[in-house]
Amino acid sequence: MSDKQPAAPTTPYGSPAGPHRPFEPTGVIHDIGYRHYDGVRAGRGHAVMALIAHSLRGVFGLGRTARSKIIPFLLVGVMLLPAVVSIAIMALAKREMMSYTSYAVTMQTVLAIFLASQSPYAVAPDLRFRVLPLYLSRPVTSADYVGAKLAAMTAAMFLLLAVPLTVLFAGELIVDLPGPPHTAGYLTSMAGAVVYALLLACLGVAIASFTPRRGLGVASIIAFYLLTSAVSTAVAAMMEEVNNYTAAGWAWMINPFFLVDAAVQVGIFDAKPSAPTVYPGGTGVAAAILLVIGLIALSVTALILRYRKAASR
Repeated sequence: MSDKQPAAPTTPYGSPAGPHRPFEPTGVIHDIGYRHYDGVRAGRGHAVMALIAHSLRGVFGLGRTARSKIIPFLLVGVMLLPAVVSIAIMALAKREMMSYTSYAVTMQTVLAIFLASQSPYAVAPDLRFRVLPLYLSRPVTSADYVGAKLAAMTAAMFLLLAVPLTVLFAGELIVDLPGPPHTAGYLTSMAGAVVYALLLACLGVAIASFTPRRGLGVASIIAFYLLTSAVSTAVAAMMEEVNNYTAAGWAWMINPFFLVDAAVQVGIFDAKPSAPTVYPGGTGVAAAILLVIGLIALSVTALILRYRKAASR
């Protein structure tokens, strides 16, 4: 006979069974209240619209901290200031003080600062904290994401420019200057505002998307604006010194603000140029329009490729 004692029975978890612990698991399933969603699924389009609304609110600091609202609303006030002053002068002097079609070029520095300060917010946090896969885990595609961000930034830039123009036009109607109101100039400037907003938003978001750091995005956009502005001014001045005004007109279009002015407001609607020199006509207008379209297409393509690569990580 063997002296070994039989091993004590145990549960599947390794503890002794005992008289009150049978051979069965002791886990308990708790009902913590999760419920299935039985409502209507809004779908992909609703998700994209929600992303646009969220991004647009964020550009103006809505739904964010009070500090985030300072820069956008301060710049909105600066953009409105020339319109308000012009209305006051029109009421006193009874004459037009500021051209509608030159408003964007005159205020280009403010528009560039707004673009530089707010474009990185639209894209940088999602890249920095790597939450892009969460957006794309739903029916939203990378093209939808890019389109939503561009739509939000375009809408913000359009509002920043269209509101002062509308205030200025309303002031002109209220003051009732001698002669008919400058309706054609206002409508031309609004058409230009659409193209200004689209081109600037595409360029700004595309530049900002290549770095997850907001500070670097701001610096990159400011550097792009300063470079194009300085180069266009310097080259145009040199061409005017040698009396080559045709080349000077081409040089002004290195700056995106003068490019839109030449392509849309002057080239299509025959407005007065905002640059000191007349832009090249004929093929120059066609070239300016194609350049605007090409810059928009290049920016959108770069964004789509950038976010496809980011989503695959």
